[in-house]
Amino acid sequence: MLTVRRSVLDLATITQGSDAAAALRHSLDLARHAERWGYFRYWLAEHHNMPGIASAATVIVIAHVAGGTSTIRVGAGGIMLPNHAPLVVAEQFGTLESLFPGRIDLGLGRAPGTDPLTARALRRTLASDPDAFPQDVLELMSYFNAPPADVGTAGTVRAVPGGGLKIPIFILGSSLFGAQVAAALGLPYAFASHFAAPLMLRAIEVYREHFRPSADHAQPYLMLGVNIVAADTDDEARFLATSGRQSFANLRRGMPTTLPPPSREFERDGAPFGAIPLHEVQSISIVGSPDTVRQGLETFIEQTRPDEIIVAAHIYDHAARLRSYEIVAGLEHPAPHSGDDRN
Repeated sequence: MLTVRRSVLDLATITQGSDAAAALRHSLDLARHAERWGYFRYWLAEHHNMPGIASAATVIVIAHVAGGTSTIRVGAGGIMLPNHAPLVVAEQFGTLESLFPGRIDLGLGRAPGTDPLTARALRRTLASDPDAFPQDVLELMSYFNAPPADVGTAGTVRAVPGGGLKIPIFILGSSLFGAQVAAALGLPYAFASHFAAPLMLRAIEVYREHFRPSADHAQPYLMLGVNIVAADTDDEARFLATSGRQSFANLRRGMPTTLPPPSREFERDGAPFGAIPLHEVQSISIVGSPDTVRQGLETFIEQTRPDEIIVAAHIYDHAARLRSYEIVAGLEHPAPHSGDDRN
């Protein structure tokens, strides 16, 4: 039974022949549909120097989406913390939470979300080290945990706004490191199984076995990323999925591009999800008709037992992308959520 929460992961994809302005309009349109279809949250990801991704200024795009919706949770999946001073992140998300109370999430990642040259350009004024990620997370949390004050105190650094606000923090990861950090801090954990599945099962085990209850989380909370391309028929879904396949191949060659239109030359019959052992797949991807997607998701959920899945869909045509998310939303839909549910 597909009773886990379902959410949306959006990269504000720029398609071939289009531009960032259109991508951002499409993101808001998808978010409005997702809210109506009952998705629990809508996350945007920080990437830089990527021709096909318009969400580099992630906080601004979150405000754009949150301002155009009313109940769905909106957040970052994630903010790449080594690129930012923790105080700045606390102030930015404190501002978002003040504007859209009870609806903002903050997912934190350790990777730069870009190539090494761009990473150096992003961090040129920062003294932080990516390996200091756990300390940066703790510093960021301390700004939120500090009580708000009417009068500043000399020698005290406060996030204004930010102090005293309850903003859910998730640790993102594609390896065992993020699982260890999330478990040690008693935070929810989101694993990037949509692009880095080989370590997923071990990361889940590490997170659950070593989770230490915290003031806000008595139990572990696991979110897993899933690529889903759904259409009315298996053949149509396989054709639509060729856009993402081309884009991923270009990225692997070190030549990131805008998202290309689907191509019959890249079409192939893939093995049904579950035909290959879960520990051998490179990414969690389910492509097909509603029945095919349902079967794949049931297999995946049964084997991993997540609290939530977050769905990415690399589809060139906006109407087809909307239809894909509509199909996923309609698969034995879970109970509707309340906008103030923070986990």
